[in-house]
Amino acid sequence: MRLSSMADYAVVTMSAAARHCGRHGAGSARISAQQLADETGLPVPTVQKLVSKLSAAGLLKSVRGLGGGLKLARPAAAITLADIVEAVEGPIALTPCSVHGRHDCTLEADCAVRPHWPMVDAALRGALAGVSLMQLSRPVPSQVAVSA
Repeated sequence: MRLSSMADYAVVTMSAAARHCGRHGAGSARISAQQLADETGLPVPTVQKLVSKLSAAGLLKSVRGLGGGLKLARPAAAITLADIVEAVEGPIALTPCSVHGRHDCTLEADCAVRPHWPMVDAALRGALAGVSLMQLSRPVPSQVAVSA
């Protein structure tokens, strides 16, 4: 499985927002889409598109007026990797037949695996939900070199 570029960029964008807007609470610090683009190296239109999706999903909040900008809609510890991926990609489903209402597989009528995909999807979502934005926004400590 591989994340789409937009899902990857959403994680990068949210991590940058978390570093600026506080890890423990929704916080009062704000950041602009331009600042997010500058920090992440993403084009401004891409960041604006992501901000729109992430805001619609309730992960970012836009504040107008003096001192306005973007902030996390809830604490970074309460936002998961699953939340971010689903904001951009929709429900986590490894196969098209996992999505309710889809009937475009030629094997559907005789497929013995199809009933098991929801369990697989739930396991994947659970793994992604186990990683918080707070974890993703922390610097990774340098590995200590081991001498032989």
